[in-house]
Amino acid sequence: MDSTMASLKERLIQIVLERSFQYRDAPTFQLASGRRSQYYFNCKTTVLNPEGMYLVGTLGFDLVRDLDIQAVGGLTLGADPVAYAISYTSFHQHRPIEAFIVRKAAKKHGTRLPIEGNVADGDRVVVVDDVITTGGSTLKAIGAARDHRLAVVQVIALIDRQEGGRENIEAAGVPFQAILTREEIMRAFREGEKPST
Repeated sequence: MDSTMASLKERLIQIVLERSFQYRDAPTFQLASGRRSQYYFNCKTTVLNPEGMYLVGTLGFDLVRDLDIQAVGGLTLGADPVAYAISYTSFHQHRPIEAFIVRKAAKKHGTRLPIEGNVADGDRVVVVDDVITTGGSTLKAIGAARDHRLAVVQVIALIDRQEGGRENIEAAGVPFQAILTREEIMRAFREGEKPST
């Protein structure tokens, strides 16, 4: 990673700690996986912030820029702002990539599509998510994309909690990358707790 991207990543970690991270001494947060944890990430407060959106879009696009893909998206709602940020950035980088949404359930009216967006059979896509723990939501999005005859070439998470999600996604035959990891964020969190000398 070049120095510019490293600097943007450091700033994104700061914003996540300021806006999206909560920590308790006891494991009080229940996760979507059913597990309890001492810490919780609500990434919407980062990605829906203008600077946060810029950083996620720039860092996310950097991970997909050399992939021959037509679209980026994932399971609504967590994946949506990540996909939009990357798609928006791609246009400004003169490599436009469509965004798509995987519905949790198909609409019962209109076109009843499980996937919304300008994607077609055979399109190469990247599935994104905001936070990955076990990877369950992401695997659901991968399954829906494959059912829609899209070729899933990669998964990108804004934050990998490093609790088995990467391994589960890779076991499904999809390469995985994270913009940030729990380890990186926790290191910055602990350094911020240290008294200044």
